[in-house]
Amino acid sequence: MRSIRYFIFTFIAVVLLHACSEDEAIIPSEEYQLMEIPDGFPAIDFPTDNAFSSERWALGKKLFNDNALSLNNNISCASCHKSELAFSDNVAFSTGTNNLQGSSNAPTLTNIAYHPYFTRAGGVPTLEMQVLVPIQEHVEFDFNIVDLAQRLKQDSEYNQMAQKAYGRNIDPYVITRAIANYERSFISGNSFYDKYVNGLNNVLTADQLSGMNLFFSNKTNCSSCHSGFNFSNYAFENNGLYEVYADSGRMQLTHLESDRALFKVPSLRNIGFTSPYMHDGSMNTLEEVIEHYNSGGENHVNKSSLVKALYLSESEKSDLVAFLKALSDHQFITTPTFK
Repeated sequence: MRSIRYFIFTFIAVVLLHACSEDEAIIPSEEYQLMEIPDGFPAIDFPTDNAFSSERWALGKKLFNDNALSLNNNISCASCHKSELAFSDNVAFSTGTNNLQGSSNAPTLTNIAYHPYFTRAGGVPTLEMQVLVPIQEHVEFDFNIVDLAQRLKQDSEYNQMAQKAYGRNIDPYVITRAIANYERSFISGNSFYDKYVNGLNNVLTADQLSGMNLFFSNKTNCSSCHSGFNFSNYAFENNGLYEVYADSGRMQLTHLESDRALFKVPSLRNIGFTSPYMHDGSMNTLEEVIEHYNSGGENHVNKSSLVKALYLSESEKSDLVAFLKALSDHQFITTPTFK
């Protein structure tokens, strides 16, 4: 793991020195730490055909931020996954290339490298395949990966970068893999909570500590679903948001009634930056979210048995919100690495 960390540290330094102006290149060394695997995190598992490299990362970053990926050359991946918002969006539904709104709230890409499958319904098995979804969706990029590759082939810089990264000109294979390579670098593990669990006992306030104890208690059962280092078990659950859902969730894939309105449990990392909340962006504040779970939610045939009235006091609800905000990694959203 030490060699992987050193490699990532070194290549980011090189990329930034070449990509930034002279003034911008002078970045405090602590900024580079974002690219290191945090304590308590497992190593990232890269596919055998898409091992991490500086050339692939740089190409992926260029693609991620390029409006050319959309039919009308007006939006990019970064349009809906903004680095300053932990790679999420600040609206319920993001607007696509044809000025149409999507049907699902853009989730954070924080620690996306660790997810076992992708989209809220879990229908995409690899990160390399994930980018095909927004590219082809009519309400998003409304494009075709083959036509996109033909467009990008007209750019000599893309072909040169692709040759360095993958030994071939820009094509669908290169596009999907380079973007995935870049997205796997969105590693976040430097919140106040992380500092606390790694031995800095004075970093959490009294209300945050109280909220943490509540979060991990049997009284709330929050950690039953939001578990592990990334605060998600990646299961598909219904949290009683509605009695009737406009979005059928995982049922779109399986066509099983037992999967109606089930969505992948999201990570809570950087949740303080990723408002609005829920699969449809229907809640604007963490206070609303906590109140929803405190009430027990609406009745739905597939609602999780863990979602039930909690009868929390006002101070307990406030403490839970305080703890959730302690999961925010300010270094992650301000590092020049992703700008």
